Amino acid sequence: MASCPAPTASVRSVPLFCGVPLRQRSSSICPVSSSWSWRAHFLVVCSSAASTTVSVSNGVGEMRARTERSAIRLGLPSKGRMAADTLELLRDCQLSVRQVNPRQYVADIPLLPGLEVWFQRPKDIVRKLRSGDLDLGIVGYDTVCEYGQGDEDLVMVHEDLEYGECHLSIAIPMYGIFENVNTLSELGQMPQWTAEKPLRIATGFNYLGPKFLKEKGLQHVSFSTADGALEAAPAMGIADAILDLVSSGTTLRENNLKEIEGGIVLKSQAVFVASKRSLIQRKGVLNTTHEVLERLEAHLKATGQFTVVANMRGGSAEEVADRILNQTSLYGLQGPTISPVFCKRDGKVSPDYFAIVICVPKKELYKSVQQLRAIGGSGVLVSPLTYIFDEETPRWQKLLSQLGL
Repeated sequence: MASCPAPTASVRSVPLFCGVPLRQRSSSICPVSSSWSWRAHFLVVCSSAASTTVSVSNGVGEMRARTERSAIRLGLPSKGRMAADTLELLRDCQLSVRQVNPRQYVADIPLLPGLEVWFQRPKDIVRKLRSGDLDLGIVGYDTVCEYGQGDEDLVMVHEDLEYGECHLSIAIPMYGIFENVNTLSELGQMPQWTAEKPLRIATGFNYLGPKFLKEKGLQHVSFSTADGALEAAPAMGIADAILDLVSSGTTLRENNLKEIEGGIVLKSQAVFVASKRSLIQRKGVLNTTHEVLERLEAHLKATGQFTVVANMRGGSAEEVADRILNQTSLYGLQGPTISPVFCKRDGKVSPDYFAIVICVPKKELYKSVQQLRAIGGSGVLVSPLTYIFDEETPRWQKLLSQLGL
């Protein structure tokens, strides 16, 4: 760890080499053996008058401003279907993101003052959560696992946001030597793979892939890095198999590839994740997380639920309740709400009817209406639910337990 000298108006780039220490005031870089594998990185130092600190970790320089920021930062995906679905979910939770200029990477949520929204690549969201540059993030679970690499500072606040569903899976060709191979075990036992000629897998998941196959006991496997069009790799002869995210499987089939039994590394969807350090140490982060979590929970619980209201004749509320609770689809969340409906007959006010209110899932809606009518219900009204707030969400209690609070 070394501090920058006094700031000047100039900016200089210092090359960093993996495995080679950065030496302050050195006129040359330590020689690197030609047998080493290295990559050059560049670090911009002393570019402003602010007091900064330079640290070097694994050959990559990081600059940290000593002045603490006050804003809470939420990272959201910047492009693609995940980005659109995330904004839609927040909008449904009354947390619309306000972006003045679509070319800007920073925005805000008017209902959450003090919060900055930063649009980033998914992998950068995870990296910046780990580095402390972001406090909260919404991203795919696969990305958290690949770039989080088991970092205990990453805390799962909500692991089931119900969009972005996919799974990370190994796929092999349907033809040739793989035609009768249908399981991971059969793939690993093929005599073709040796130390000199290993099974070649193309993937963008260079942490999860090797970790998974090592745990499964497969030997003689090599991985090559690739970011896009992985399905073409086996046909081009540059890989024997691929490890990639699969949604419907259509793209695999159209490229004559198949998944194999036992080859699913993990199942993924959008998750709400946070930095444990930020939750504990940064002012306001825990309260903001609580509000976002409650809104998410209430909305997701209400999704696909309907309020059903009907009138029913009866001698008492208990009599009506007994009729309703004998029907399997009319229980509601905890049970039906029943209240008298007062009518005026012959100059007297009397409760000839009772109003019934229940909550019904969409798939049970028509069946529930039929059952209500069968036991004397009439004037049935149906309306969708927006939120269902519990007394306290179990996920919040679990989070507090993880934080030791």
